[in-house]
Order: sequence, then C-alpha cells, then structure tokens
Amino acid sequence: MMNKFLYTIVAVSMTFGAYAQKSDGSTKSLVKAEKEFAEDLAKHGAKTAFIKYSANDALVFRPNPVNAKTFYATQGEDKNLSWEPVYAKVARSGDWGFTTGPFMADGETKTYGQFLSLWKAKDGRWELALDLGVTHNKPLNKVEPSFIEPKDFYKPKFGGDKQRAAGVDIIATTEKTLNTMLKSYGIAAFAGFLNPDARVLFPGYEPIIGKDKALVFFNGMVKNMSLKTTKVDKADGGDLAYSYGVATIDYKADLRESFNYVFIYERQADHNWNLIVQAFAPAER
Repeated sequence: MMNKFLYTIVAVSMTFGAYAQKSDGSTKSLVKAEKEFAEDLAKHGAKTAFIKYSANDALVFRPNPVNAKTFYATQGEDKNLSWEPVYAKVARSGDWGFTTGPFMADGETKTYGQFLSLWKAKDGRWELALDLGVTHNKPLNKVEPSFIEPKDFYKPKFGGDKQRAAGVDIIATTEKTLNTMLKSYGIAAFAGFLNPDARVLFPGYEPIIGKDKALVFFNGMVKNMSLKTTKVDKADGGDLAYSYGVATIDYKADLRESFNYVFIYERQADHNWNLIVQAFAPAER
C-alpha cells in the first residue's frame, strides 16, 4: 500500500512538471509560466528555479551577460526575490514573447526595480531566454497590467534558416540605421523609432511609459548615445524582434557611462520597425 502511495506521489509530481511552463502560443500561457517561475523560486530557491526554467543557451545580465545555467549552478538557493509581470506580449507565431514588471529583493536592505524577460517556446514549453533587471527606489506609481494577445496566428510553412537570417538582417539594419541617426542628430533620433506606447526601463527611474515621456526623459539628461549591437533575433511571425548589446551614453553633465541594453521592436502597419521596450542596466567594463 505504501509503495502504491509513493508511486502516486511521484506520478503526480512528474505530471505537474510536464505541464509547468506549458505554451499554447498565447500571452496568457506566458504570463502563467512567469508566475510559476516566481512561485518556484519562492518555494525552492533561485538556483533550482533558474536552472529549471532557463533554456540551455539562456542569458542573464549579472551585470554583463552570462549563461544562466552556468551562473546559477554556483549560486545558493536564495528565496528572497519576488516579482510579478504587468506587461507581456507574444509573437503571432507563438515562438517567443516577453514579460516585464516590478521585482523586489528582500535581503539586508530591500531592493526594488523592473525586470525584462524574453521567453522562447520549445517542445510546447516556455523557456527563459534572456533576463535583465533595472533597479530604482521604492515605487510610488502603480502600473496597470497589460497582457496583449496575438491578433492572429501566423507561421511561415516553408520558413528555414535562410529566411530567418534574412529577417534578422532587417532588424540589424534597422538598429544600424538608428545608431547612425543617433551619431548624426543626437538623442532626438529616437523620435523616429519609438512607438507611441513605448516604455523605457532605466536605472533609478520607475518605468517611463509613452513616446512623449520617453523623449522628454532622454532629452533632459542625455547628450549622445551610441549602440554596439551584440545580437538580434526575430520571431517567425514577423511581428516582434529584439536586440541586445552595449550602449555608451554621454550625459549633458559631462559624464560617460556604459549600459547593457535590450531593445524590443514591433513591426508596424507601414512595415517599419518601432521600439516598444528599451531596458538599460549598468555594464561592467
């Protein structure tokens, strides 16, 4: 009887593990996976949760990008980190999406900030592909949740490596153009690349939401910015893409600082690619 009981417990555990992170191509399933990730960390610790939820090639910025599983293999089971997604979107092809929202680390002193996570679907499961955090003071403003479902489902029937590479080149060219414009016209160049609902995550500041507010923020303190792109990737559905690299910022206060950045692009009706999320975290030289 005891053996049968133990067998049942093991079977239930295996079933739960199989359905955790389940992806059906919806934003709802991605938000569920993100919340399960947070619950798993609270219960078992950071090392277990990150190794369980991360893809083999996932990157975490600590502060510079490192392999997630390699990094957390040497870490302890810290359970003092909590977070909640408030903004999420999945590509129409259902192959990847992103989440962002507030986090809190409750150590000797409380640390507050915003996270940005990219997820990719593999074998019907969401896997963490990239994770970056931006710190700020205790938040004063509450951000209303916005979980945006794909308008339709589309995935090329005959998409292969050659077609994906061509799609990635488009994003790389877009970011190269942005960088050239930043060098020529300064921070005002962002005006032609930001979506009306764009949000900026920048150290020391709560999320800056909206193109107008983002431009006021950048124009208020940044003189110049240059981008050195490390990698770009594009969803098979052709509607979302991301890049990451190092941004060098010259402030108006005669100070220069380097940041790891992650940009998320969205394809517009006019076929241009606009920025919908920009996240900056201090880089270590």
